[in-house]
Amino acid sequence: GSSSACAISHAVYSRGKKLPLSSEELPVNVKVFIEGAEETGGQAAVEWLAEDDEPTDAAIVFDSDMLDENTPALTLGTRGIVMFDVQVRTAMQDLHSGMYGGSVLNALHVVNQMLAAVLPGPDGRLPEPLRAGIVPPTKEELQAWAKLPPGDDAIAEVGGRPLHDRAGAEYYERNWGDSSVDVHGIAGGDAVQVRTQVPSFAQAKVSIRLAPGQTVAAAGGAMRRLLEDAAPPGAEVKIEVVSKGEPSLFSPELPAIRLAAEAMEEACGVRPALIRVGGSLPVLSVFADRGIPAIVSGFALPVDGVHGPNESFRLESLRLGLASARALYKRLASLPRG
Repeated sequence: GSSSACAISHAVYSRGKKLPLSSEELPVNVKVFIEGAEETGGQAAVEWLAEDDEPTDAAIVFDSDMLDENTPALTLGTRGIVMFDVQVRTAMQDLHSGMYGGSVLNALHVVNQMLAAVLPGPDGRLPEPLRAGIVPPTKEELQAWAKLPPGDDAIAEVGGRPLHDRAGAEYYERNWGDSSVDVHGIAGGDAVQVRTQVPSFAQAKVSIRLAPGQTVAAAGGAMRRLLEDAAPPGAEVKIEVVSKGEPSLFSPELPAIRLAAEAMEEACGVRPALIRVGGSLPVLSVFADRGIPAIVSGFALPVDGVHGPNESFRLESLRLGLASARALYKRLASLPRG
């Protein structure tokens, strides 16, 4: 073939039978890269890609969303992530609240005090140290996002409740171009039985999503310092990074991305929207560092329940994905060799 591409995707099956991409020979050379440890924070795939020196003209990553059930999308940017495990010990054992309450440190109080130092304020914005380095969206991007479905609808569609009064109006700007912090779980004490105890140990998982322009080292370091500084004297604190990934951003003017937009319009009958997503795909930053344009798309919808116990995928999305893949490989054959 006249060009080469690295594809990251999953094999597609229907009723136990593999669906062929095409009966024709592919017009490009394709290397398929499959990894299964992203969701557990594994770094092997990122490290392997960083060390790979084989020339690659484009990467194809079908691991994103449609804009709506009829409109495909090309994802130009993703947020990074740093997830922390926070552990606090305040005594050798749990103590009686009647005898020691108000006199000794409570591990759950300490964890909540630490987390409060990194959580958003009433306006939904994080403390400024956690927003340093953000590259703001361009005027053109903001104009394009203003034409997308209302953010209030996106929140309501999944049954969410707005964090602040501007959450809907600024949905795309916040979720695609700003940092955010979420506490994923807190453990400690006993919330089931009736026990008058002062917990001696507590643990939390908390993460920060990094906007394009930020780095794991800088933003993750700032968050660690805020957490540590909020702990009172006497508390034993252990903070470890359990997962991390850099943000990414690609220009819509890259030849491979322009060809991808043409291919998806041909396959789906609708010009793809150029979007970002608030999630993280750590391998994309490696492609950006190596100067490999990444064509990031996919056909998931909010109703598919991604990462949920009832995750699903509609047959029409399957058809659109196959048609887009065929058209995309044909278009990429005209891409000049890198």
